[in-house]
Amino acid sequence: MVAPTGTIMVKGIPTTIIMDTATGTGTTTIPDIPMTEPSAPRLPLSPQALYRLQAFLSPAFPIGAFTYSHGLEQVIEQGGVASAAELGVWLREILRFGAGRSDAILLKETYRAALAGERATVDELRDLGLALQPSRERHLESSAQGSAFFRAVCNSWMPEAGTEAARLFHEFAGEENTSWPYPVVLGLAAAAHGLPVDAALHCFLHAFAANLISVAVRVVPLGQSDGQKVLAGLEPVIFEIAEEAEAAGLDDLGTSTFLADIASMAHETQYSRLFRS
Repeated sequence: MVAPTGTIMVKGIPTTIIMDTATGTGTTTIPDIPMTEPSAPRLPLSPQALYRLQAFLSPAFPIGAFTYSHGLEQVIEQGGVASAAELGVWLREILRFGAGRSDAILLKETYRAALAGERATVDELRDLGLALQPSRERHLESSAQGSAFFRAVCNSWMPEAGTEAARLFHEFAGEENTSWPYPVVLGLAAAAHGLPVDAALHCFLHAFAANLISVAVRVVPLGQSDGQKVLAGLEPVIFEIAEEAEAAGLDDLGTSTFLADIASMAHETQYSRLFRS
């Protein structure tokens, strides 16, 4: 009769001892051991692409993002957001059903058109991105940031020629007084610099959420730790929206965040304001 009789550790490896009771002999079995160490985690994008995305979507990039609240200042003034929990709920709705999702789709569609060198499509997306803004202040928020982003890239980060997207970017750079919705010009720049669209979507949505959290930290006010807890809680939502936007098309555009839209309209007449929207 052959049966396992125990397990010992051999150089840290669990080893089973099997005894044959008829002969009194024993054998050992050692589990399969990988011959090499597990490989280190790899970045899903090149260091150069990571560096450029970090620069483009940093709070330090000169687009004035800190001056816009997306109507959140008005919501806080009216008591609609007064805690970290309420802020988390508000931002999840904005990301899933508001500008977060729609802007991500516009970014992706512009990226695709730029890669193909489709100038007419990029022009249409630029007009569409501006036309979709629900209020004067939201139009300013997108167009002012987008135009400032375009100027900053032209002045400091001009893409090297060689691709259809880079050629298209240079073509637009030769024009004057062009107004750009922010997600559209970001999609154009990401394509011109050869940045992966999935990473661009994730970084864009993260920056969008982080900026609104910064508004609440200052105005509610919330502590920095509470702000970071809200941002951490939004991680799965941002991943979900980025993946959805990458698979979506223009037919999927649309928002249903009426309270946020109305807040952006009411903000124009708010008595005391820190932000432009």
